[in-house]
This record gives sequence, structure tokens and C-alpha cells, in this order.
Amino acid sequence: MAQTPPLSAQDIRAARLEKSTLRERDLAEQLGISEAELMAAHVGHGVTRTTANPDRLMAAAEKLGEVLALTRTPSCVHEKLGRYANYHSGEHASMVLNEEIDLRIFPRHWVHGFALDQQTEKGLRRALLVFDAAGDAVHKIHLRDGSDHEAWAGVVADLALEMQDDTLRTEPREAPEPARARADRAGELRENWDKLTDTHQFLTMVSRLKMNRLGAYRVAGAPYVRPVAPQSLEALFTELSAKQVPVMVFVGNNGCIQIHSGPVTNIRMMGPWLNVLDPGFDMHLRNDHVAEVWEVHKPTRRGMAVSVEAFDSEGRIILQIFGVRKPQDRAAEFEAIASALPEAAPAEVLS
Repeated sequence: MAQTPPLSAQDIRAARLEKSTLRERDLAEQLGISEAELMAAHVGHGVTRTTANPDRLMAAAEKLGEVLALTRTPSCVHEKLGRYANYHSGEHASMVLNEEIDLRIFPRHWVHGFALDQQTEKGLRRALLVFDAAGDAVHKIHLRDGSDHEAWAGVVADLALEMQDDTLRTEPREAPEPARARADRAGELRENWDKLTDTHQFLTMVSRLKMNRLGAYRVAGAPYVRPVAPQSLEALFTELSAKQVPVMVFVGNNGCIQIHSGPVTNIRMMGPWLNVLDPGFDMHLRNDHVAEVWEVHKPTRRGMAVSVEAFDSEGRIILQIFGVRKPQDRAAEFEAIASALPEAAPAEVLS
């Protein structure tokens, strides 16, 4: 059977015009291409190819004033309004660290960059977009009405690549890693778990034991972890809102983790979506993608770090929620809410 020839850039632009109301990600999925390929097809038509180097992008973003930072996975979208400031570069990991925008960046996944500048039916859209080698979105920086639009042209000119191709070659998408558990090493896991002094030591520890995060949770047992009913996140967010308990909400992909620190207030269920719709922070979670939820306890120098963590059916982490200790230590209130969540039924605990 003859293979269907790949879509040309002109074909992709025609599809975009025909289905102008669809989000780029949804249209790309319909066309069988990556979102980065969709962007590339519009080079010269409101899109400019740019560097994806985070050192240069973060410096450029700082010039744009207040913008919207967006990081997403297939199951969750995390949006923060603020300014890019206090950037720290690193070969393997970088960060933006301020009260509004808090990012952990893994530069090797920042592969393709674009600047979007298009007039739409809803108004002017301007954004800096970053994609990984497979063409999946890593991080997006959207300008708002209050952003410094006068700086935009200079920012794009500084970031633009010499080659402005309208086609893009992507690599195969990495398959999610399923849970890796070693029940025969449960004793070693618990012994090492007790010795943790920082949550950042956890992944190194479980990797050394030939496990990953989810696999270790399935093995550890009480008092280290507790399986929580998968559909309990709505109750968690509702209770956090009612008591105005500040939390840290982590959502990330391979290239970027984005963090909200503070209360969550306006909680709305819309179909399968669990939404936080607050000034300065929006989160959109596909509640029907949640397959496992765990209440996790990790010792640190400052005391026990308690989190609620959700995973999808393929073992990908969807989000993590921690209590906060600064400026006021209200972690105990978060722990009480987490401990009251209903436990998962035996059939809901995968092994």
C-alpha cells in the first residue's frame, strides 16, 4: 500500500484556516503532526523561528514585563501571570525563582523555538513557544494587554534564527516509563527512605534501587505512603479553598516544571476538567486521566514533607501538591486535609 505523502506547509496552513477555532494542539493531533510542525508551517506567516536556548529566552522574557507562563502535560495545564526575573542558568538544570513565576528548566529538552505574532478574531496573539525534540510543547510565554509590546519586535529580532525553514524534523516521542517496582528490595527502600534529609534526594535513592517514583510508592507501604481514592482531588482542592490553606502545586513535563505557591480559591468542575480559576493562577486538570493518587511522607531537615501526588494510567506523574512553610508555616493544616482523603479501594491500587 502506498504511503500517504507528508503534509506540505501550504497544506497545514490551509487546514489552519479551515479550522481556525481549534486550538493548535488539537489541530496538530487531527492532522497527525506535532504542534511544533504546525508552528513551523506558519514561518513567514506570523511565526518566526527562534533559538530555544533558555539562557537567551529567559533574558528576553524579562524584557516583556508581565506575561503568562504556561507549562502543560497531556493531563494538566498550569498557567501563572507574572514577570520573568531571578533566572539561574545551569548546564543540566536552570531555574526562574520569584514569587510569581517559579520554574525548573531542563535545557536538553528545549529544542525548537518560535515567536508567534498573529492577529486573530479574538485579537492580537504574541507568544514565545518552546518544544522538545518530538515537537511537544515544553513551555510557552504569552503576552497580555499589560505586557511591554514595544519591546516585542526587538526581542524577536534578537532571538530569530538565520534559517527560517517552514518544515521541521522531529524525533519519535519517548514512551512514558511505567512503574518500576522491586518488592524484593522493600526493606532497603524503607531503610534508605528513613535516611532522607531533602526531597530532592528521593529520585536518586529509588534509581539506585532500580525503581522509579511510582514503583517505589507501590512497594513502600505505611507509614511512608498511603493510596488515596483516584477521584479525591476535587475534594482536596475544595477543602483547600474553603480553609484557604496555601500550597505548592507542581506540574511539569520532561523540559519544565512550573510551580504555584499560595492559596487556591475558585474551584470549578467543567465536564472532565477540574479547574482552578484564580487571579494570577489557572490550572486545568483532566480529572478523568487520574488513575492513582498517593499521600506521601518524606523526612527532611525541616520536618516531614507531605505531598499528594497523582499519576495517569501509563505511570506519568500529573501533579504534586505540597503544604508550604513560608511565610507562615501552615503545612500541618495541609497534612490534616491530606490525611482525611478517602483511601483507595484494594482494586484501585495497581501492582
